[in-house]
Amino acid sequence: MAEETVSFSDWEKIDLRVAEILEIEDIPGADKLYKLKVDLGTETRTLVAGLKKYYTKQELEGKRIIVFTNLEPRKIKGIESKGMVLAAVSDDHNEVKLLQPDGAMELGSRVS
Repeated sequence: MAEETVSFSDWEKIDLRVAEILEIEDIPGADKLYKLKVDLGTETRTLVAGLKKYYTKQELEGKRIIVFTNLEPRKIKGIESKGMVLAAVSDDHNEVKLLQPDGAMELGSRVS
């Protein structure tokens, strides 16, 4: 699988941060999506993530994750999502595992 090469200067534009999931809500009419409230240390944000098939609300609450913070906001099911939760995904999408920091990292810590 050959992917397009990304320049180092493009990579430097991507802002990945450690966050903690504070709240998880169902989205009416969305069987795959959750509305997440995440703490980035200096701010909280709302994200929409397709994790419902893979995680319960209880499994997500309090979990430290990696968020792509400077992704252009996008309206999903009428909710403005201000970032993207990063996860490893199998080719057939049967398995999804959230990317998490190894050990206790301060919220808002940059991932590089």
